Amino acid sequence: MIMSIDKESMLALEERTEEQLLEQEYDRTVRQDIELFRSQADSRLSGKITDDEFRPNRLRRGIYGQRQAGVQMVRTKVPGGLLTAVQLRQLARIADEFAGGKGHLTTRQNMQFHFVPLGRVADLLHLLADVRLTTREACYNTVRNITACPLAGLHPDEPFDVRPYARRLAFAFLHKELTDNLPRKFKIAFSGCPEDCMATAINDVGLRAVVRDGARGFRMTVGGGLGPLPTEARVLDEFVPAERIVNRVEAVIRIFNRHGNRNNKNKARLKFILRERGFDWLRDAIEEEYQNILNTGGIAMPAEVPEGFGGFQPVPPPKGTGELLPLYEPETPAFTKWRETNVRPQKQPGYAVVTVTVPQGNLTGDQMRGMARLAEEAGDGCLRFTMAQNVVLAYVPAGALKRVYGALSELGLSQSGAEEISDVTTCPGAYSCNLALTKAMGLGAALSATVGNDHDPAVRRLKIKVSGCPNACGQHWIADIGFYGNARKIEGREVPYYLMLLGGTQEEFGMAIQSLPARLAPVALERVLEHFKAHRQAGESFRAYVLRHKVEVFRGLTADLAKPPELFPEIYKDWGDEVDYSLQLGRGECAA
Repeated sequence: MIMSIDKESMLALEERTEEQLLEQEYDRTVRQDIELFRSQADSRLSGKITDDEFRPNRLRRGIYGQRQAGVQMVRTKVPGGLLTAVQLRQLARIADEFAGGKGHLTTRQNMQFHFVPLGRVADLLHLLADVRLTTREACYNTVRNITACPLAGLHPDEPFDVRPYARRLAFAFLHKELTDNLPRKFKIAFSGCPEDCMATAINDVGLRAVVRDGARGFRMTVGGGLGPLPTEARVLDEFVPAERIVNRVEAVIRIFNRHGNRNNKNKARLKFILRERGFDWLRDAIEEEYQNILNTGGIAMPAEVPEGFGGFQPVPPPKGTGELLPLYEPETPAFTKWRETNVRPQKQPGYAVVTVTVPQGNLTGDQMRGMARLAEEAGDGCLRFTMAQNVVLAYVPAGALKRVYGALSELGLSQSGAEEISDVTTCPGAYSCNLALTKAMGLGAALSATVGNDHDPAVRRLKIKVSGCPNACGQHWIADIGFYGNARKIEGREVPYYLMLLGGTQEEFGMAIQSLPARLAPVALERVLEHFKAHRQAGESFRAYVLRHKVEVFRGLTADLAKPPELFPEIYKDWGDEVDYSLQLGRGECAA
Protein backbone atom coordinates (compact mmCIF):
# COMPACT_ATOMS: atom_id res chain seq x y z
CA MET A 1 0.00 0.00 0.00
CA ILE A 2 1.44 3.42 -1.00
CA MET A 3 0.83 6.19 1.51
CA SER A 4 0.49 9.74 0.25
CA ILE A 5 2.18 12.63 2.10
CA ASP A 6 0.79 16.11 1.80
CA LYS A 7 3.08 18.93 0.63
CA GLU A 8 3.27 20.59 4.04
CA SER A 9 4.34 17.36 5.74
CA MET A 10 6.91 16.72 3.02
CA LEU A 11 8.44 20.18 3.49
CA ALA A 12 8.58 19.64 7.25
CA LEU A 13 10.26 16.26 6.72
CA GLU A 14 12.82 17.81 4.36
CA GLU A 15 13.57 20.59 6.85
CA ARG A 16 14.04 18.09 9.67
CA THR A 17 16.33 15.97 7.47
CA GLU A 18 18.44 19.06 6.78
CA GLU A 19 18.56 19.83 10.51
CA GLN A 20 19.66 16.27 11.28
CA LEU A 21 22.43 16.45 8.68
CA LEU A 22 23.57 19.78 10.12
CA GLU A 23 23.60 18.35 13.63
CA GLN A 24 25.44 15.19 12.57
CA GLU A 25 28.14 17.17 10.77
CA TYR A 26 28.51 19.57 13.68
CA ASP A 27 28.75 16.75 16.22
CA ARG A 28 31.31 14.87 14.12
CA THR A 29 33.47 17.98 13.71
CA VAL A 30 33.35 18.73 17.44
CA ARG A 31 34.25 15.19 18.51
CA GLN A 32 37.15 15.00 16.06
CA ASP A 33 38.48 18.32 17.29
CA ILE A 34 38.34 17.17 20.91
CA GLU A 35 40.30 14.02 20.11
CA LEU A 36 42.85 16.08 18.19
CA PHE A 37 43.23 18.23 21.29
CA ARG A 38 43.63 15.11 23.44
CA SER A 39 46.53 13.94 21.29
CA GLN A 40 48.13 17.39 21.43
CA ALA A 41 47.73 17.54 25.21
CA ASP A 42 49.26 14.07 25.55
CA SER A 43 52.19 15.21 23.42
CA ARG A 44 52.69 18.22 25.66
CA LEU A 45 52.49 16.17 28.85
CA SER A 46 55.00 13.65 27.50
CA GLY A 47 57.38 16.38 26.38
CA LYS A 48 57.07 15.67 22.66
CA ILE A 49 56.09 19.29 21.99
CA THR A 50 56.96 22.48 23.83
CA ASP A 51 54.52 24.75 25.62
CA ASP A 52 55.06 27.39 22.93
CA GLU A 53 54.06 24.87 20.27
CA PHE A 54 51.03 23.76 22.25
CA ARG A 55 49.79 27.16 23.42
CA PRO A 56 47.89 28.32 20.27
CA ASN A 57 46.06 24.98 20.03
CA ARG A 58 45.14 25.13 23.70
CA LEU A 59 43.95 28.74 23.64
CA ARG A 60 41.95 28.31 20.45
CA ARG A 61 39.94 25.70 22.32
CA GLY A 62 39.21 27.97 25.26
CA ILE A 63 41.84 26.54 27.62
CA TYR A 64 43.94 29.04 29.60
CA GLY A 65 46.94 28.49 31.78
CA GLN A 66 46.64 29.58 35.41
CA ARG A 67 49.18 31.03 37.81
CA GLN A 68 49.04 27.63 39.53
CA ALA A 69 51.22 25.08 37.70
CA GLY A 70 49.69 22.00 36.10
CA VAL A 71 46.06 23.15 35.99
CA GLN A 72 43.95 25.02 33.46
CA MET A 73 41.01 27.38 33.29
CA VAL A 74 38.36 26.09 30.88
CA ARG A 75 36.02 28.71 29.44
CA THR A 76 32.64 27.46 28.20
CA LYS A 77 30.86 29.59 25.62
CA VAL A 78 27.16 30.25 26.15
CA PRO A 79 26.07 32.01 22.93
CA GLY A 80 23.68 34.83 23.71
CA GLY A 81 23.92 33.88 27.39
CA LEU A 82 21.07 31.38 26.91
CA LEU A 83 21.20 27.74 27.93
CA THR A 84 18.77 25.00 28.83
CA ALA A 85 18.22 23.42 32.22
CA VAL A 86 19.76 20.21 30.85
CA GLN A 87 22.89 22.13 29.89
CA LEU A 88 23.19 23.85 33.27
CA ARG A 89 22.82 20.49 34.98
CA GLN A 90 25.73 19.24 32.87
CA LEU A 91 27.80 22.27 33.90
CA ALA A 92 27.05 21.36 37.51
CA ARG A 93 28.38 17.86 36.91
CA ILE A 94 31.54 19.27 35.33
CA ALA A 95 32.05 21.66 38.25
CA ASP A 96 31.81 18.80 40.72
CA GLU A 97 33.94 16.29 38.79
CA PHE A 98 36.64 18.56 37.38
CA ALA A 99 36.74 21.97 39.12
CA GLY A 100 36.35 21.56 42.86
CA GLY A 101 32.59 22.02 42.77
CA LYS A 102 32.60 25.58 41.42
CA GLY A 103 31.91 27.52 38.23
CA HIS A 104 32.43 31.22 37.56
CA LEU A 105 30.14 33.43 35.44
CA THR A 106 31.96 36.03 33.35
CA THR A 107 30.97 39.46 32.08
CA ARG A 108 30.64 37.95 28.58
CA GLN A 109 28.07 35.33 29.58
CA ASN A 110 30.57 32.46 29.69
CA MET A 111 31.10 29.96 32.47
CA GLN A 112 34.66 29.24 33.53
CA PHE A 113 36.02 26.23 35.38
CA HIS A 114 39.31 26.57 37.24
CA PHE A 115 41.96 24.13 38.46
CA VAL A 116 41.31 21.49 35.77
CA PRO A 117 44.32 19.18 35.16
CA LEU A 118 45.42 19.28 31.52
CA GLY A 119 45.18 15.51 31.18
CA ARG A 120 41.46 15.62 32.02
CA VAL A 121 40.43 18.52 29.78
CA ALA A 122 39.45 16.37 26.78
CA ASP A 123 37.04 14.34 28.92
CA LEU A 124 35.48 17.59 30.13
CA LEU A 125 35.08 18.80 26.54
CA HIS A 126 33.24 15.62 25.59
CA LEU A 127 30.78 16.18 28.43
CA LEU A 128 30.12 19.67 27.08
CA ALA A 129 29.66 18.27 23.58
CA ASP A 130 27.06 15.82 24.91
CA VAL A 131 24.75 18.83 25.41
CA ARG A 132 26.11 20.89 22.47
CA LEU A 133 28.15 23.31 24.51
CA THR A 134 31.67 24.16 23.41
CA THR A 135 34.81 25.99 24.46
CA ARG A 136 35.99 26.39 20.87
CA GLU A 137 37.27 29.94 20.28
CA ALA A 138 36.28 31.14 23.74
CA CYS A 139 39.87 32.43 23.98
CA TYR A 140 42.70 33.39 21.63
CA ASN A 141 42.60 35.57 18.52
CA THR A 142 39.10 34.62 17.49
CA VAL A 143 35.48 35.74 17.47
CA ARG A 144 34.72 35.35 21.17
CA ASN A 145 31.39 34.41 22.72
CA ILE A 146 28.68 36.54 21.15
CA THR A 147 26.60 38.16 23.87
CA ALA A 148 22.94 39.16 23.86
CA CYS A 149 20.40 40.85 26.11
CA PRO A 150 19.22 38.42 28.84
CA LEU A 151 15.74 39.95 28.55
CA ALA A 152 15.52 39.28 24.81
CA GLY A 153 12.05 38.00 24.02
CA LEU A 154 10.83 39.25 27.41
CA HIS A 155 11.34 43.03 27.51
CA PRO A 156 8.10 44.98 26.92
CA ASP A 157 9.88 47.71 24.93
CA GLU A 158 12.17 45.67 22.67
CA PRO A 159 11.69 46.10 18.89
CA PHE A 160 12.11 42.33 18.45
CA ASP A 161 13.83 39.29 19.97
CA VAL A 162 17.55 39.37 19.08
CA ARG A 163 18.32 35.82 20.25
CA PRO A 164 17.83 34.06 16.88
CA TYR A 165 20.26 36.47 15.25
CA ALA A 166 22.85 36.17 18.01
CA ARG A 167 22.94 32.38 17.91
CA ARG A 168 23.04 32.24 14.10
CA LEU A 169 25.86 34.77 13.96
CA ALA A 170 27.73 32.77 16.62
CA PHE A 171 27.30 29.57 14.62
CA ALA A 172 28.19 31.23 11.31
CA PHE A 173 31.62 32.34 12.58
CA LEU A 174 32.47 29.24 14.62
CA HIS A 175 35.35 27.05 13.45
CA LYS A 176 35.96 29.08 10.27
CA GLU A 177 39.36 29.68 8.68
CA LEU A 178 38.69 33.43 8.61
CA THR A 179 37.91 33.74 12.30
CA ASP A 180 40.19 31.37 14.22
CA ASN A 181 43.50 33.22 13.75
CA LEU A 182 42.74 36.94 13.77
CA PRO A 183 45.27 39.60 14.82
CA ARG A 184 43.54 39.71 18.22
CA LYS A 185 40.26 38.89 19.94
CA PHE A 186 37.02 40.13 18.34
CA LYS A 187 33.92 40.80 20.45
CA ILE A 188 30.31 41.14 19.29
CA ALA A 189 27.25 42.08 21.36
CA PHE A 190 23.51 42.31 20.65
CA SER A 191 21.05 44.49 22.56
CA GLY A 192 17.30 44.63 22.07
CA CYS A 193 16.33 46.56 25.17
CA PRO A 194 16.29 50.39 25.28
CA GLU A 195 18.79 50.29 28.16
CA ASP A 196 21.44 48.66 25.94
CA CYS A 197 22.18 46.24 28.76
CA MET A 198 24.99 44.57 26.79
CA ALA A 199 26.97 47.84 26.46
CA THR A 200 27.36 47.49 22.70
CA ALA A 201 29.66 50.54 22.54
CA ILE A 202 32.53 48.67 24.25
CA ASN A 203 32.57 45.88 21.64
CA ASP A 204 34.36 45.51 18.32
CA VAL A 205 30.89 45.23 16.79
CA GLY A 206 27.74 46.32 18.59
CA LEU A 207 24.28 45.53 17.22
CA ARG A 208 21.13 47.21 18.57
CA ALA A 209 17.71 46.11 17.35
CA VAL A 210 15.86 48.62 15.16
CA VAL A 211 12.65 48.44 13.11
CA ARG A 212 12.41 50.68 10.04
CA ASP A 213 9.28 50.75 7.89
CA GLY A 214 8.23 47.42 9.38
CA ALA A 215 11.55 45.72 8.57
CA ARG A 216 13.91 44.31 11.17
CA GLY A 217 17.49 45.49 11.30
CA PHE A 218 20.33 46.65 13.51
CA ARG A 219 22.13 49.86 14.37
CA MET A 220 25.77 48.86 14.05
CA THR A 221 28.78 50.30 15.86
CA VAL A 222 32.44 49.35 15.40
CA GLY A 223 35.77 49.79 17.13
CA GLY A 224 34.83 49.78 20.81
CA GLY A 225 36.91 48.23 23.55
CA LEU A 226 38.17 48.56 27.13
CA GLY A 227 41.60 47.49 28.40
CA PRO A 228 44.25 50.05 29.40
CA LEU A 229 43.16 52.33 26.53
CA PRO A 230 39.33 52.36 26.47
CA THR A 231 37.73 53.38 23.19
CA GLU A 232 34.10 54.12 22.45
CA ALA A 233 32.70 52.58 19.28
CA ARG A 234 31.61 54.68 16.30
CA VAL A 235 28.30 54.30 14.47
CA LEU A 236 28.92 52.51 11.18
CA ASP A 237 25.28 52.08 10.14
CA GLU A 238 22.01 53.39 11.49
CA PHE A 239 20.25 50.42 9.88
CA VAL A 240 21.53 47.10 8.55
CA PRO A 241 18.77 44.76 7.32
CA ALA A 242 18.63 41.70 9.55
CA GLU A 243 19.12 39.34 6.61
CA ARG A 244 22.44 41.06 5.79
CA ILE A 245 23.93 41.10 9.26
CA VAL A 246 26.34 38.18 8.71
CA ASN A 247 27.63 39.79 5.49
CA ARG A 248 28.12 43.15 7.16
CA VAL A 249 29.92 41.73 10.20
CA GLU A 250 32.07 39.52 7.97
CA ALA A 251 33.20 42.63 6.10
CA VAL A 252 34.39 44.16 9.39
CA ILE A 253 36.21 40.95 10.34
CA ARG A 254 37.94 40.77 6.95
CA ILE A 255 39.25 44.31 7.28
CA PHE A 256 40.42 43.60 10.81
CA ASN A 257 42.09 40.36 9.69
CA ARG A 258 43.89 42.14 6.84
CA HIS A 259 44.97 45.34 8.60
CA GLY A 260 45.22 44.47 12.30
CA ASN A 261 48.64 44.72 13.92
CA ARG A 262 50.13 41.21 14.15
CA ASN A 263 53.48 42.43 15.48
CA ASN A 264 52.31 44.08 18.70
CA LYS A 265 49.38 42.42 20.44
CA ASN A 266 48.99 45.46 22.70
CA LYS A 267 47.96 47.45 19.62
CA ALA A 268 46.17 44.70 17.73
CA ARG A 269 42.48 45.28 18.47
CA LEU A 270 40.14 46.85 15.92
CA LYS A 271 40.04 50.00 18.04
CA PHE A 272 43.67 50.71 17.11
CA ILE A 273 42.83 50.66 13.40
CA LEU A 274 40.07 53.14 14.19
CA ARG A 275 42.46 55.33 16.21
CA GLU A 276 45.38 55.21 13.76
CA ARG A 277 43.66 55.28 10.36
CA GLY A 278 40.56 57.22 11.31
CA PHE A 279 36.88 56.43 11.07
CA ASP A 280 36.47 57.60 7.47
CA TRP A 281 39.12 55.17 6.25
CA LEU A 282 37.67 52.31 8.29
CA ARG A 283 34.11 52.99 7.09
CA ASP A 284 35.16 53.11 3.42
CA ALA A 285 37.26 49.95 3.70
CA ILE A 286 34.38 48.05 5.31
CA GLU A 287 31.93 49.26 2.66
CA GLU A 288 34.23 48.16 -0.18
CA GLU A 289 34.67 44.73 1.40
CA TYR A 290 30.93 44.44 2.02
CA GLN A 291 30.15 45.08 -1.64
CA ASN A 292 32.73 42.47 -2.59
CA ILE A 293 31.00 39.92 -0.34
CA LEU A 294 27.61 40.70 -1.88
CA ASN A 295 29.06 40.23 -5.36
CA THR A 296 31.22 37.16 -4.81
CA GLY A 297 29.74 35.49 -1.74
CA GLY A 298 30.83 35.07 1.84
CA ILE A 299 29.87 33.19 4.99
CA ALA A 300 26.16 32.40 4.84
CA MET A 301 23.60 33.18 7.52
CA PRO A 302 22.52 29.74 8.83
CA ALA A 303 18.82 28.98 8.47
CA GLU A 304 19.06 27.62 12.01
CA VAL A 305 21.56 26.07 14.39
CA PRO A 306 21.88 22.57 15.88
CA GLU A 307 19.49 21.85 18.72
CA GLY A 308 21.02 23.02 21.99
CA PHE A 309 23.43 25.51 20.41
CA GLY A 310 22.77 28.87 22.02
CA GLY A 311 19.96 27.26 24.02
CA PHE A 312 17.97 26.60 20.83
CA GLN A 313 14.99 24.27 21.30
CA PRO A 314 12.95 23.48 18.16
CA VAL A 315 10.08 22.38 20.40
CA PRO A 316 10.15 24.33 23.69
CA PRO A 317 9.13 22.28 26.75
CA PRO A 318 5.90 23.02 28.64
CA LYS A 319 6.24 25.92 31.04
CA GLY A 320 6.42 25.05 34.71
CA THR A 321 3.69 26.19 37.07
CA GLY A 322 5.75 26.17 40.26
CA GLU A 323 3.16 23.99 41.96
CA LEU A 324 5.69 21.21 42.60
CA LEU A 325 7.92 23.51 44.63
CA PRO A 326 7.51 23.54 48.43
CA LEU A 327 5.21 26.19 49.87
CA TYR A 328 6.79 29.35 51.24
CA GLU A 329 4.08 31.32 52.94
CA PRO A 330 5.48 34.14 55.13
CA GLU A 331 5.45 37.64 53.64
CA THR A 332 8.77 38.49 55.28
CA PRO A 333 10.61 41.81 54.87
CA ALA A 334 13.40 39.90 53.12
CA PHE A 335 10.96 38.50 50.55
CA THR A 336 9.37 41.91 50.02
CA LYS A 337 12.78 43.48 49.41
CA TRP A 338 13.79 40.69 47.03
CA ARG A 339 10.56 41.09 45.06
CA GLU A 340 11.23 44.83 44.74
CA THR A 341 14.80 44.47 43.48
CA ASN A 342 15.02 41.08 41.74
CA VAL A 343 11.62 40.67 40.07
CA ARG A 344 10.14 42.52 37.10
CA PRO A 345 7.13 41.81 34.89
CA GLN A 346 7.81 40.49 31.41
CA LYS A 347 5.78 41.38 28.36
CA GLN A 348 3.91 38.07 28.48
CA PRO A 349 0.97 38.67 30.88
CA GLY A 350 0.98 36.73 34.13
CA TYR A 351 4.72 36.00 34.10
CA ALA A 352 7.71 37.56 35.82
CA VAL A 353 11.45 37.69 35.23
CA VAL A 354 13.52 36.77 38.28
CA THR A 355 17.17 37.83 38.49
CA VAL A 356 19.18 35.56 40.76
CA THR A 357 21.98 37.49 42.47
CA VAL A 358 25.24 35.51 42.23
CA PRO A 359 27.94 37.14 44.40
CA GLN A 360 31.09 37.65 42.30
CA GLY A 361 29.60 35.26 39.74
CA ASN A 362 30.55 32.12 41.67
CA LEU A 363 28.21 29.11 41.72
CA THR A 364 28.47 25.66 43.25
CA GLY A 365 27.36 22.52 41.48
CA ASP A 366 24.42 22.16 43.86
CA GLN A 367 23.31 25.74 43.15
CA MET A 368 23.42 25.09 39.41
CA ARG A 369 21.34 21.94 39.77
CA GLY A 370 18.87 23.81 41.96
CA MET A 371 18.43 26.58 39.40
CA ALA A 372 18.04 24.04 36.60
CA ARG A 373 15.20 22.49 38.57
CA LEU A 374 13.61 25.91 39.11
CA ALA A 375 13.79 26.69 35.40
CA GLU A 376 11.93 23.48 34.63
CA GLU A 377 9.36 23.57 37.43
CA ALA A 378 8.64 27.31 37.50
CA GLY A 379 9.89 28.67 34.18
CA ASP A 380 10.45 27.99 30.50
CA GLY A 381 13.23 25.43 30.96
CA CYS A 382 15.96 27.96 30.10
CA LEU A 383 18.37 30.16 32.02
CA ARG A 384 20.04 33.37 30.95
CA PHE A 385 23.43 34.63 32.09
CA THR A 386 23.85 38.40 32.45
CA MET A 387 26.77 40.77 31.93
CA ALA A 388 26.59 41.50 35.67
CA GLN A 389 27.39 37.83 36.42
CA ASN A 390 23.86 36.93 37.51
CA VAL A 391 21.29 34.42 36.26
CA VAL A 392 17.82 35.21 34.94
CA LEU A 393 14.81 32.91 35.23
CA ALA A 394 11.94 33.75 32.87
CA TYR A 395 8.28 32.79 32.61
CA VAL A 396 7.98 32.49 36.37
CA PRO A 397 4.24 32.52 37.17
CA ALA A 398 3.41 35.56 39.28
CA GLY A 399 1.65 33.29 41.76
CA ALA A 400 4.77 31.15 42.23
CA LEU A 401 7.17 33.89 43.34
CA LYS A 402 7.05 32.92 47.02
CA ARG A 403 7.84 29.31 46.17
CA VAL A 404 10.72 30.36 43.92
CA TYR A 405 12.08 32.65 46.63
CA GLY A 406 11.89 29.81 49.14
CA ALA A 407 13.75 27.48 46.79
CA LEU A 408 16.43 30.10 46.16
CA SER A 409 16.78 30.60 49.91
CA GLU A 410 17.50 26.90 50.30
CA LEU A 411 20.23 27.29 47.67
CA GLY A 412 21.75 30.36 49.33
CA LEU A 413 20.78 32.49 46.33
CA SER A 414 17.97 34.69 47.66
CA GLN A 415 20.07 37.83 48.08
CA SER A 416 18.19 40.99 47.08
CA GLY A 417 19.68 43.99 45.29
CA ALA A 418 20.33 42.44 41.88
CA GLU A 419 22.46 44.81 39.80
CA GLU A 420 22.39 47.46 42.51
CA ILE A 421 25.44 48.89 44.26
CA SER A 422 25.92 45.88 46.54
CA ASP A 423 25.92 43.52 43.53
CA VAL A 424 29.57 44.12 42.68
CA THR A 425 31.00 42.84 39.38
CA THR A 426 34.52 41.37 39.55
CA CYS A 427 36.92 39.33 37.48
CA PRO A 428 38.62 36.31 39.16
CA GLY A 429 41.79 38.37 39.60
CA ALA A 430 44.88 36.86 41.20
CA TYR A 431 42.79 33.94 42.44
CA SER A 432 43.80 32.26 39.18
CA CYS A 433 44.79 34.76 36.46
CA ASN A 434 48.43 35.17 35.44
CA LEU A 435 47.98 38.84 34.59
CA ALA A 436 46.19 39.96 37.74
CA LEU A 437 47.97 42.05 40.33
CA THR A 438 45.27 41.80 43.01
CA LYS A 439 42.46 39.53 44.18
CA ALA A 440 39.49 41.41 42.78
CA MET A 441 36.87 39.04 44.16
CA GLY A 442 38.08 39.66 47.70
CA LEU A 443 37.75 43.42 47.33
CA GLY A 444 34.38 42.97 45.64
CA ALA A 445 33.05 41.13 48.68
CA ALA A 446 34.42 43.84 51.01
CA LEU A 447 32.85 46.65 48.99
CA SER A 448 29.53 44.81 48.89
CA ALA A 449 29.56 44.49 52.68
CA THR A 450 30.43 48.18 53.01
CA VAL A 451 27.31 49.35 51.17
CA GLY A 452 24.97 46.54 52.19
CA ASN A 453 23.04 48.65 54.70
CA ASP A 454 22.89 51.87 52.68
CA HIS A 455 19.23 52.26 51.70
CA ASP A 456 19.43 55.60 49.90
CA PRO A 457 17.62 54.98 46.57
CA ALA A 458 20.08 57.06 44.52
CA VAL A 459 23.00 55.17 46.05
CA ARG A 460 21.34 51.79 45.49
CA ARG A 461 21.13 52.51 41.75
CA LEU A 462 24.90 52.90 41.40
CA LYS A 463 27.15 50.19 39.96
CA ILE A 464 30.56 49.05 41.22
CA LYS A 465 32.97 47.02 39.05
CA VAL A 466 36.40 45.70 40.00
CA SER A 467 39.28 44.33 37.90
CA GLY A 468 42.48 42.77 39.20
CA CYS A 469 44.61 44.57 36.59
CA PRO A 470 44.30 47.35 33.96
CA ASN A 471 42.97 44.96 31.30
CA ALA A 472 39.39 45.56 32.45
CA CYS A 473 37.85 42.09 32.44
CA GLY A 474 35.76 43.43 35.33
CA GLN A 475 34.72 46.41 33.15
CA HIS A 476 35.78 49.04 35.68
CA TRP A 477 35.72 51.82 33.05
CA ILE A 478 31.93 51.70 32.66
CA ALA A 479 30.99 51.64 36.36
CA ASP A 480 29.75 54.54 38.43
CA ILE A 481 32.55 53.52 40.78
CA GLY A 482 35.35 51.37 39.39
CA PHE A 483 38.56 49.93 40.77
CA TYR A 484 41.47 48.18 39.09
CA GLY A 485 44.44 46.53 40.72
CA ASN A 486 48.04 47.70 40.80
CA ALA A 487 50.93 47.49 43.24
CA ARG A 488 53.26 49.90 45.05
CA LYS A 489 55.94 49.85 47.70
CA ILE A 490 55.65 51.53 51.09
CA GLU A 491 58.85 51.68 53.10
CA GLY A 492 60.34 49.02 50.86
CA ARG A 493 57.46 46.55 51.22
CA GLU A 494 54.98 45.63 48.49
CA VAL A 495 51.39 46.73 49.02
CA PRO A 496 48.33 45.83 46.89
CA TYR A 497 46.72 48.99 45.50
CA TYR A 498 43.66 49.91 43.45
CA LEU A 499 43.07 52.88 41.20
CA MET A 500 39.58 54.27 41.86
CA LEU A 501 37.56 55.69 38.96
CA LEU A 502 34.31 57.65 39.16
CA GLY A 503 31.50 58.55 36.78
CA GLY A 504 31.59 55.79 34.19
CA THR A 505 28.53 54.80 32.17
CA GLN A 506 27.95 52.37 29.33
CA GLU A 507 28.58 55.20 26.87
CA GLU A 508 31.26 57.22 28.70
CA PHE A 509 34.30 56.07 30.64
CA GLY A 510 35.09 56.76 34.26
CA MET A 511 37.68 59.30 35.42
CA ALA A 512 40.79 58.25 37.34
CA ILE A 513 40.75 59.62 40.89
CA GLN A 514 43.30 58.04 43.20
CA SER A 515 45.44 54.97 43.78
CA LEU A 516 44.67 53.52 47.20
CA PRO A 517 45.88 50.59 49.30
CA ALA A 518 43.48 47.70 48.77
CA ARG A 519 42.55 47.64 52.45
CA LEU A 520 41.49 51.30 52.34
CA ALA A 521 39.38 51.12 49.18
CA PRO A 522 36.16 50.58 51.21
CA VAL A 523 36.97 53.71 53.24
CA ALA A 524 37.36 55.71 50.03
CA LEU A 525 34.04 54.33 48.81
CA GLU A 526 32.29 55.42 52.01
CA ARG A 527 33.69 58.94 51.72
CA VAL A 528 32.59 59.35 48.11
CA LEU A 529 29.08 58.11 48.88
CA GLU A 530 28.72 60.40 51.89
CA HIS A 531 29.81 63.35 49.76
CA PHE A 532 27.35 62.32 47.03
CA LYS A 533 24.46 62.18 49.48
CA ALA A 534 25.38 65.57 50.95
CA HIS A 535 26.08 67.49 47.73
CA ARG A 536 24.04 65.96 44.87
CA GLN A 537 21.32 67.98 43.18
CA ALA A 538 17.75 66.81 42.60
CA GLY A 539 17.56 64.43 39.67
CA GLU A 540 21.29 64.63 39.03
CA SER A 541 23.03 61.54 37.67
CA PHE A 542 26.17 60.31 39.39
CA ARG A 543 28.29 61.21 36.37
CA ALA A 544 26.86 64.74 36.27
CA TYR A 545 27.59 65.07 39.99
CA VAL A 546 31.20 63.95 39.45
CA LEU A 547 31.70 66.33 36.52
CA ARG A 548 30.22 69.24 38.46
CA HIS A 549 32.58 68.74 41.41
CA LYS A 550 35.60 67.89 39.25
CA VAL A 551 38.29 65.29 39.83
CA GLU A 552 40.27 67.47 42.24
CA VAL A 553 37.48 67.40 44.85
CA PHE A 554 37.52 63.60 45.01
CA ARG A 555 41.29 63.46 45.05
CA GLY A 556 41.18 65.78 48.03
CA LEU A 557 38.63 63.54 49.75
CA THR A 558 40.96 60.54 49.51
CA ALA A 559 44.46 62.07 49.52
CA ASP A 560 45.27 60.90 53.04
CA LEU A 561 44.37 57.33 52.09
CA ALA A 562 46.75 57.20 49.13
CA LYS A 563 49.77 57.49 51.44
CA PRO A 564 48.45 56.74 54.91
CA PRO A 565 50.48 58.40 57.68
CA GLU A 566 49.91 55.44 59.99
CA LEU A 567 50.48 51.93 58.75
CA PHE A 568 48.81 48.80 60.10
CA PRO A 569 49.62 45.11 59.53
CA GLU A 570 46.66 44.45 57.20
CA ILE A 571 47.80 47.08 54.73
CA TYR A 572 50.41 44.60 53.48
CA LYS A 573 47.78 41.93 52.82
CA ASP A 574 45.38 41.59 49.92
CA TRP A 575 41.70 40.96 50.62
CA GLY A 576 41.17 37.29 51.44
CA ASP A 577 44.85 36.64 52.22
CA GLU A 578 46.47 35.88 55.56
CA VAL A 579 50.02 36.29 54.28
CA ASP A 580 51.73 39.49 53.18
CA TYR A 581 51.30 40.56 49.58
CA SER A 582 53.91 39.64 46.99
CA LEU A 583 53.54 40.69 43.37
CA GLN A 584 53.60 37.60 41.16
CA LEU A 585 52.91 37.75 37.45
CA GLY A 586 52.88 34.93 34.93
CA ARG A 587 52.82 34.95 31.17
CA GLY A 588 49.71 36.77 29.98
CA GLU A 589 47.52 34.90 27.53
CA CYS A 590 44.61 37.33 27.23
CA ALA A 591 45.90 40.89 27.60
CA ALA A 592 43.64 43.48 26.01
